[in-house]
Amino acid sequence: MASTKLHSTLRQYHRWLGFFLSGIMAVYAISGILLIFRNTDILKYPQQEQHQLATQLSADALGEQLRIKGFAVLEQDESTIIFKQGTYDKTSGLAVVNQKDYPKVLQKLVKLHKATTNSPLYWLNISFGLSLLFFVVSAFIMFLPKTKLFKNGLKIAGIGFVFAILVLIYGS
Repeated sequence: MASTKLHSTLRQYHRWLGFFLSGIMAVYAISGILLIFRNTDILKYPQQEQHQLATQLSADALGEQLRIKGFAVLEQDESTIIFKQGTYDKTSGLAVVNQKDYPKVLQKLVKLHKATTNSPLYWLNISFGLSLLFFVVSAFIMFLPKTKLFKNGLKIAGIGFVFAILVLIYGS
């Protein structure tokens, strides 16, 4: 059984790390809420980009060059390809793309959640996840195992775990 000094020390670490991570959690919470609405146009504004591409591209080659999600050709003639997000002039090679996107600050928040190993942000995501695991463990070590508070905490944590699993199973 752990000593009361260990419990006290973990409470202190839990408290200070909690204060530090509260700022990070606020950023993650805002970006997570923002990502829920990523398929809508909420907080997005229209942007127009021009790309100078090779001339006489086929529709398939144009889609590969532009790398636009959901690329679909609507009309095509000898000199122009009209696609869902814009137009391409085959003679000049100029592609005009109209999209809606977040302002720069919000784009960075979205990238925070989408960070992969190709981005330096993934270290923040890993350290944040490990810190949350520390909170899970230290929350139980802060209380003596024989107390009613500890036993009730285990029950409530179990209910939360089952709730999360049920949401994953039936919510997807």
